[in-house]
Amino acid sequence: MATNNLVIVESPAKVKTIKKFLGSNYEVDASNGHVRDLPKSQLGIDVEHDYEPKYITIRGKGDILSKLRKEVKKADKIYLATDPDREGEAISWHLMKALKLDELKDKKVYRISFNEITKNAVKASIKHPREIDMNLVDAQQARRVLDRMVGYKISPLLWEKVKRGLSAGRVQSVALRMICDREDEINAFVPEEYWTLDASFQAPGNRKHLKARFYGTRDGKLAIKSKDEADKILNELKGQDYVVEELKTGERMKKPPIPFTTSTMQQEASKVLNFSTQKTMRLAQQLYEGVEVKGHGTIGLITYLRTDSTRVAEEADQAARGFIAEHYGSQYVAGSETDSKKGGKIIQDAHEAIRPTDISLTPVMVKDSLQRDLFRLYQLIWKRFAASRMEPAKYETTTVKIGAGAYLFTLAASKLVFDGYLSVYTQEEDKEEQNILAGKLEKGMKLELAELEPSQHFTQPPAHYTEASLVKALEEQGIGRPSTYAPTITTILARRYVVKENKNLYVTELGEVVNRMMKQCFPSIVDTAFTANLEYLLDKVGDGSVDWKTVIENFYPDLEEAVQKAQKELESVTIADEVTDEICEFCGRHMVVKYGPHGKFLACPGFPECKNTKPYLEKIGVPCPKCGKEVVIKKTKKGRRYYGCEANPECDFMSWQKPSAEKCPECGCYMVEKGNQLVCSNEACGYRTKIKAK
Repeated sequence: MATNNLVIVESPAKVKTIKKFLGSNYEVDASNGHVRDLPKSQLGIDVEHDYEPKYITIRGKGDILSKLRKEVKKADKIYLATDPDREGEAISWHLMKALKLDELKDKKVYRISFNEITKNAVKASIKHPREIDMNLVDAQQARRVLDRMVGYKISPLLWEKVKRGLSAGRVQSVALRMICDREDEINAFVPEEYWTLDASFQAPGNRKHLKARFYGTRDGKLAIKSKDEADKILNELKGQDYVVEELKTGERMKKPPIPFTTSTMQQEASKVLNFSTQKTMRLAQQLYEGVEVKGHGTIGLITYLRTDSTRVAEEADQAARGFIAEHYGSQYVAGSETDSKKGGKIIQDAHEAIRPTDISLTPVMVKDSLQRDLFRLYQLIWKRFAASRMEPAKYETTTVKIGAGAYLFTLAASKLVFDGYLSVYTQEEDKEEQNILAGKLEKGMKLELAELEPSQHFTQPPAHYTEASLVKALEEQGIGRPSTYAPTITTILARRYVVKENKNLYVTELGEVVNRMMKQCFPSIVDTAFTANLEYLLDKVGDGSVDWKTVIENFYPDLEEAVQKAQKELESVTIADEVTDEICEFCGRHMVVKYGPHGKFLACPGFPECKNTKPYLEKIGVPCPKCGKEVVIKKTKKGRRYYGCEANPECDFMSWQKPSAEKCPECGCYMVEKGNQLVCSNEACGYRTKIKAK
């Protein structure tokens, strides 16, 4: 009689694919993710008895468990095939407990995992089953318990005592602080003036002009800080000969990129495809779990999508090199090991990098089978992986120093002599056009000056975070892990702490309030170094070096003490409503400032008898440059602050920067505040001056 085998996976989307690989002796069913969790109605952790979690069956999972129990009864062997990470390991353990598999004496229970959903990978996992890795389970338990403690201890306190409908989270609060800190940097930034001086030359044998940049003198580099300095140099350059004084040639190699990790995939998909982190992960999940491809049936097209490893399996590496040799030529195949490990950082190296499961399934071959965005992401992953197994691009470089009286200009030119990986994969920085030398330059040669072009510039503040740059910053600081980047950003956007406009993330007034309270009452929770160290300890739990209860024991008392302290301090502060001059038109009382989920609003203090509310318009004592009425602080629908006319919609004046009552002495336009400077709102004018001390 054939042995009955049951394979339990997380997602129903995998069932059909895996069933096809394993045949009729195997039943494949799905748990639909977690089946047990901490209760929503209480903390769910026994802090008096060794911090033991109190797990319950998740509402709605009863029918799924009932069905799985019936399948378990019919099976001789049960394979727990949840995802190959901490979360997946924990789900297998919870299934073991919920289905009481550890109590069965007549059946064999195994844990299997595979990095890709292909026939070879799935069958290989069946041949090499293992036990549940309790170190990984405990790492997930520790993370879940820590997150629950922070969320359930701090959020109610902020809601109750501060009256602002707030909530906090272990990773999300740090991410919010990083965005707020960046906003503070931008607001405090003081631009500094500088000038560049470019020279265009007509050189023998070159149709296009060659562009050189002012360097300085023979004694060293010289910065041009003002128009007066630029004019002085221009005057001294009049009538000078431009002579090639030094000429060096060389070769430059541009290394191919390494394969994608979760964070680099999210960053590149944001930059190239304009995908949010959430969208990228949703599409990658589909590509991993299996899609219908003409001629191949339902197959998984990429490896597991949550990883911080750049490792590539030997079999996949050799297959890629063979493909490249066949389709591009042997000279394009990388000659040495191309992977790199991140120095000093623990990575989940049981995983591989994100790559196509079959390099021979080119984007062209699957294009007709995939929805447009699925195809675009697959193409990005395929090209990145193929490029990572290819030779570097090679350039011939020429650097030239051009003398003109007491001054020097420098010119850099390059010529691509071997495209290497660029034949498959190019990034934005690869597309920059540079000087190309068609003719030959020689030392002592005089060049014909076509134009001298001075340009005024101002140093720029740090850029606002985008989803991509925030993920990069979180990863660099060791905060969060591949599975947490997208949910963290999704949460702070959903809570309206942050809004996204043209890719940029802007903190809202609500976000500023939350961050201010967290920094005041729970400084360690929003400290990047503290959070990064906690992530490190969770990694150590995962490799068996640290006991998970020890991490909780060291964390919870300090948290509880901070909560108690905050409770006392906040209780001792009377948060009085701010009374305004606005009169309630229904009962005549002075309206007061209240706080809601989207920030400030005006409400009648006569509530509940009088329920009148109005938008809160904070005036800044500046007349509208268009109509003369008051400029007030407003917010977009998403909650981002801006300055607009109180007479809107009759007057459409608006400004992202705070306007000033002062007029520009150069052109008469209104001025805006930037850092400690007043800047003309007319960019073509460019006038600026320091704000006078009051």
